[in-house]
Amino acid sequence: MTYFIGVDVSTASARAGLFDINGNMLGACAHEIRTWHPQPGFAQQSTADIWSATCHCVHDVIRRTGTDVRLVSGIGFAATSSLVVAGPKGVPVSVSPDAAPEQDVILRSDHRAADVAKQIDATGHERLSVTGGIASPEMQIPKLVWLKENLPFTWNDAAHFFDLSDWLAWKASGSFKRSLCTVVCRWSYRSEQGEGGQGWDSSFFRQVGLGDLVTETYRRIGQEMVAPGEPIGGLTEDAAQDLGLARKTRVAMGLTDAHAGALGTFGSAGEGATMALIAGTSACHITLSGAPAYVHGVGGPYLGAVLPGLWVNEAAQSMAGAALDTIINRHAAGFELRFIASQAKVTPHDYLETVLLGRAGQGPYDQQARHRHIVPDFKASRSPLADPMRFGMAVGQGTATDMEDLAIEYLAGVQSLAYGTRQIIEQLEGESIPTTQIVMSGKMARNRIYCQSLADVTGCKVVIPQQPEPVLLGAAMLAARASGAFSTTLKTMQGMSQGGQALVPQSEARPFHDKKYNIFKSLQDHCGSIQKIMNG
Repeated sequence: MTYFIGVDVSTASARAGLFDINGNMLGACAHEIRTWHPQPGFAQQSTADIWSATCHCVHDVIRRTGTDVRLVSGIGFAATSSLVVAGPKGVPVSVSPDAAPEQDVILRSDHRAADVAKQIDATGHERLSVTGGIASPEMQIPKLVWLKENLPFTWNDAAHFFDLSDWLAWKASGSFKRSLCTVVCRWSYRSEQGEGGQGWDSSFFRQVGLGDLVTETYRRIGQEMVAPGEPIGGLTEDAAQDLGLARKTRVAMGLTDAHAGALGTFGSAGEGATMALIAGTSACHITLSGAPAYVHGVGGPYLGAVLPGLWVNEAAQSMAGAALDTIINRHAAGFELRFIASQAKVTPHDYLETVLLGRAGQGPYDQQARHRHIVPDFKASRSPLADPMRFGMAVGQGTATDMEDLAIEYLAGVQSLAYGTRQIIEQLEGESIPTTQIVMSGKMARNRIYCQSLADVTGCKVVIPQQPEPVLLGAAMLAARASGAFSTTLKTMQGMSQGGQALVPQSEARPFHDKKYNIFKSLQDHCGSIQKIMNG
């Protein structure tokens, strides 16, 4: 018997899960992580806090399951794509404008580099073709430029810049290798051979103001890249002690959390053109294909970011669950909803679902929002419009302030997220990347109205995996691959995946959603017109 530990570090918490070779999760634990916001648009964390939370979770899951640590043969890490700045020997280097020493992590959601991203866009460099045509402030290159220009002492003191999952792998193993997933998807690294060559693009770095990274032969951002799931060593003595594991435990090269969710779900879907939708605070849509495709507003194509030999395209919604939370928080009945839901020991989303399904005599629940229309771009639009200046919009509001009105507003928000996914699918299909089924992961996979709306709006089958923690499973798959339990990552995915529940589109709902989808796109156009008028 052998076991594997998958670790997932999200924006809000660290989690660890223990899995067997068949993909069964035997136990899991979560621990909160603190975030600082020293200025508007800034979001920072501490690697000391992240590592402490990670170790707490690993200890706890071992204790709860009564597992002999000598039987844990591998550990894999997935994390949100935050930027870690480390000095010599890994000491923290502050990324904060107030020089707070423990705050050495810039979260992906941090938008301090928005103006820098615009400047990079203006270069028109060829490298932008794989980021949907723009440089998002949530990616690492704009953040590096911002640090160099605004915190020169941080820039000079930094010995290493890591994506968070790469930092976790380094902390566990001592290896400075980087994951192909992180550097290709978040750092502009080129993994394919061909015109321009493989590797870092020196002309791009020089043009955006990071020429010193070229001069130092990319020492601080990574010189050796390996595929996710490849073993990078055993645990260091310190890491083994911190985690409570044996030193022989193999450490796997990691993934971002979204790509780990994709790895943990693709095997649950049957035959068909599959999109993995990882929906939590935000939403990420990932497709795999045998040939590269360049799609405006969509990241990629990235070769080998999830599975060797396959190209990844990645589309994102800046807010998903967070957009629904925003709708709740802004409504007059939001406070009442949260109180009632806490008393009933359910989430506000679950309670609103009962309100919507319980409105007898109102017709099909999805049509209760027929006169309410929302554009959920409360924090910019990433895919497919690729416009960081976009804003949200709500149309059709009346004077009601009660719980039923909040439920209708919430339903309109859910439907708007589904319309955004339909728009992404259509954009991909225009470049010969079809989608016939969507496989879910993330907390929104537990939102039944959201999942059924996706099926009805897109016309795709929606699969909800039997495994409730696909991101942790994806990280554990990496651990299993690194331990040698499987010969390839593909075989690992196939061997540890289980089935899922399939939701099929309700054909009678399609004409209704076609109308609302056309209104959704019209409102997007109207938002763009407003921007031009006010900025003119």
